[in-house]
Amino acid sequence: MAQKQIQEQKLEQRMQQSISLQQLLQSQLTEMPLQQLMERIEAELHDNPALEPTVDESLPEFPEHSEGSENPEGPDDYDAMREREERSDALDAALENIGRDDEDLPVYQGGHSIADEREEMVYGESLSFYDQLLEQVGEQELTEQERYVMEYLIRSLDDDGLLRISLDSISEELAIYHGIDLSTAQVEHILRKLQQLDPAGIGARDLRECLLLQIRRREKSKVRELMETVVSDFFDEFTKKHWNKIQQALNLDDRQTEVLMNELRRLNPKPGASMGETIGRSMQQITPDFIVDTQDDGTVSFSLNMGEIPHLQVSQSFADLMKDYQKNKDGLSRQMKEALLYTKQKVDAAQNFIDAIQTRRRTLTLTMKAIIQWQHRFFEEGDESLLRPMILKDIAEKTGLDLSTISRVSNSKYVQTRWGTFPLKYFFSDGYVTESGEELSTREIKAALRDIIEAEDKRKPMSDEALGEALKAKGYPIARRTVAKYREQLGIPVARLRK
Repeated sequence: MAQKQIQEQKLEQRMQQSISLQQLLQSQLTEMPLQQLMERIEAELHDNPALEPTVDESLPEFPEHSEGSENPEGPDDYDAMREREERSDALDAALENIGRDDEDLPVYQGGHSIADEREEMVYGESLSFYDQLLEQVGEQELTEQERYVMEYLIRSLDDDGLLRISLDSISEELAIYHGIDLSTAQVEHILRKLQQLDPAGIGARDLRECLLLQIRRREKSKVRELMETVVSDFFDEFTKKHWNKIQQALNLDDRQTEVLMNELRRLNPKPGASMGETIGRSMQQITPDFIVDTQDDGTVSFSLNMGEIPHLQVSQSFADLMKDYQKNKDGLSRQMKEALLYTKQKVDAAQNFIDAIQTRRRTLTLTMKAIIQWQHRFFEEGDESLLRPMILKDIAEKTGLDLSTISRVSNSKYVQTRWGTFPLKYFFSDGYVTESGEELSTREIKAALRDIIEAEDKRKPMSDEALGEALKAKGYPIARRTVAKYREQLGIPVARLRK
């Protein structure tokens, strides 16, 4: 009796484990963008001989359930190694070209060569390194004047992230064109704060300062001390690769010199360019998962972008083989039983993968259908102000899917529309409830605020209180402090700095 209980318990545990593994597979495939999904299918076809594509490229009907997901894996060690090698090459080129026009200098490619470029349309709006720096400025504790000057410095940076305009010139420009009277020393003080932003080396005025800023971000160690000494005191020898002189001056052995050389080669001579290139590369991999079509009569329809995803099936030869084995269970040898077990595992894995692909289709279809129903007016007219307040919970309740599933789908999918291509999360925004109980989209209010500021008299910019009154007249009765909050989120300075 006890033995039977143990067997039942083990069987139950195995069933639970099987279910959780299948749910994990479903959630992983559901979260994957199209390009990543195609790569995963290709890998699965290679690894599982019981899974094969068919000639028919249409996908079968999908089941009626879905789960959440885990994050996909990141880049492998080979990519990191190649990135270090290319960073080293870029640094060598920068050192060799000191004094030449910067346009002739090679740009660090962030681990990708030109030969790797994909010839496909780039969807979505890439985020420049200027925009990324401006986002970081919003997280700093600065006075309004410091914030304005720091943003001015950021817009004065070259594409590689270095500042080649003298601080004297910037001080004069601020005084003449912006009415801000600061000494060169005060401007430099703000520049030092800018240089604390990421990536390390941003805002440097020359290559030496760029490298030193990166070195000083490292933890204190003997190697860091030696790196700083080389760049500070032996920069000329460093640029000319006179390592023998450096080794002799610092009294290093061959091994120590090699370590020092390798660490210095890891520094990035163009932090801004590499930052922008990385964003460009990530954006280049984006392909819309949904194609939304809006007719002139307002009819909105959509389809899933299936790319080159094949119709998958269980290999008929494996299925037949398993049937043959099962018909002769009693007469199977040990070797044939092992073959049966292997065949069954592969067939089950193939079927589970096919089921997970179908579940992904169903999840994406339900989610996009609910979003279009909720934001139908936007898809009709493409006006941002028509976006209704919508949170993840709204779509989860409308579709019957788990909240985490909606979250992960919205964070990784893109939608191509008549009005442009947007990340799915673009359609989600909080709401603002007025005293009368009316719910307004914060995005709608921000759009109205931006329009008011753009139309204001630039000689007499409106205060936050005046902006609040103008919004109230348009049907958006919000408090002055809320106006200030939305204005800051839009990256718009206060009235006196908008002159």
